[in-house]
This record gives sequence, C-alpha cells and structure tokens, in this order.
Amino acid sequence: MPVWLRRTLVTLGALVVVAGAAYYWLIVESRMPSDADFPLDINQVRRAVAAVPGDKPGSVEVELIGSFQFPATAIVAGDGWGPRDVPVYSFRLVYPGTSILIDTALNEELGGGNLVTFDAEAYARMERAMAAVSLIVITHEHMDHIGGLTVHPELAAVLPSTKLTREQLAHPERSLPARFPEGLLEGYQPLDYEQYRVIAPGVALIKAPGHTPGSQMVYVQKANGEELLFLGDVAWHYRNIEVLRERARLMTQFFLKEDRTAVFGQLAALHRLHEAEPDIALVPGHDGGIVNGLLESGILKQGFAIE
Repeated sequence: MPVWLRRTLVTLGALVVVAGAAYYWLIVESRMPSDADFPLDINQVRRAVAAVPGDKPGSVEVELIGSFQFPATAIVAGDGWGPRDVPVYSFRLVYPGTSILIDTALNEELGGGNLVTFDAEAYARMERAMAAVSLIVITHEHMDHIGGLTVHPELAAVLPSTKLTREQLAHPERSLPARFPEGLLEGYQPLDYEQYRVIAPGVALIKAPGHTPGSQMVYVQKANGEELLFLGDVAWHYRNIEVLRERARLMTQFFLKEDRTAVFGQLAALHRLHEAEPDIALVPGHDGGIVNGLLESGILKQGFAIE
C-alpha cells in the first residue's frame, strides 16, 4: 500500500472516531452525574401549605397556546431524530371569587417561525385572564413562559399582581427575545425565598434552579385534595423523569446553557417522588400526553372560563 494512501486512511479513520465520539457526547450521552442531588421534601411543602388558612383552588384550567417541534433527542438525549411536539401552555387556578395564573406563554410575534401552531383565541383568553387574576407566577424566565406577560397591553396594571423572583429578574438575557419595556421594572420588589414559599392557600413555590437560574416548580393542592406539581422546564416531557435522561448536551450546553448536574438532581428527585407518591400529578412544561391524560381524568379543565 502506498504511504500516501495509508496516511489518508489513518487520517480518515481518526476523523471518524473523533466525529463518532463528538456525536455520542453531544447527542446521545446522558448519564446521571454522581454528585447530582436535589432536596425535595414534599411533606414539608404540605405542612407549609396546611399552615395557611383559606379556600384552596376548586379547579385548574389549561390553555394550549401553541406548539413548537423538536427532534426527539433534543427532548430526551438518545431518543433519535423523529419530530416531537413541544406544546406551550398556561394554567389558571380557580378559587371562589379569584384566580391565579401559572405561566403566560408567548404571542405569535415572539414565537415567530419557530411556532408550528398558534391559537390566537386561546392566547386572547389568557391575555384577558392576566388582567383579571389576583396573582401571576412564572415557572422560569424563558420567552415561552414569560413572554405573554412582557407584551401585555396593560402591563403596568398587571405587574403589581405578578410575583417575579429575584433570580428571574436578574437574568433578562434568558428571556430574549421577550423583554420588559425600558424602565417599567424600576422600583419593582421581586419575591425572594430560600427553598419553599407558600403564596396562596393550597399553592407553594419550590426553588429549582438549573434549567435557568430562576426556575421554580409550583405545588398545588386543590380543594378536593388532588395534588399537582407544575415542573416548568425541569422536564419537557415526563419521559425525562421516567428514564432519568436529560436533553441532549448540544441543546443544554450550547442553546439553553443549563446546569445539567442540577437538572439531573431534580429529575432524580421527581422520579423518587413519583414512585413514593404516584397520585401527585407531575406536569412537565411541554408534555401533551400528560396534559391530555389529566384532562380526561378531570384533574385539569380545558380552557379559561373568562368572560
């Protein structure tokens, strides 16, 4: 064999090995780090909620605002390149005489060409709900969760009812292209808490940084005793929790800039929680199958009942 051919083959072989290793590392590998940990004490959360008197929410409504579509491996590393829906939701907790909104989705302009569906009527109902609720909380500062708030036409009137956390406000770059109007947040007092915080009868926040610095989960105990845990984007789909696999490293490291170890710890804690407390409805940020199942069981109701 000529020397030049042997050298060419060796070089090509080395390139194949390097490319294969890079592909595995960026697209497939998703092992639980040995130091991943997240302290989630659901009984402590329950005790904190029980200590706050008052009527709990009688129902939980959901609006499907729109949807994105990503390759499966972007959602669960190693799951292949088939397309998967990533629906965008807003939830409303309905009390006697008042209500609370969890996440405000985004408008069509913010979603742009990345949206594969958008329901303008659902968005309009959610936008009206923002002006009527007593409290708005955001699971984290990405545009598909906070965007509807930033572009609300009466934002100055809505903002006093909004409980943004210190961490969510400290990282405005995480919300782009959504952004608050210049100067509107001057003097705003963000919510600051350490681990758990009850914000209303039956509702508690659970700090969970990792997907973003301001990520938090929302625990809800309904008047009938049903429990839900809104995960934000700790997990996009329930499969992340089921198989304990993160999104592909290409997505988390270069696009989302996640703390993968923190998210892995949260996935492991949620996996343990589901095994110990299977009746708690875990609601990932973008899982249509889970939401549809909760609608069928009556734990969720379709659409905001807004006049």
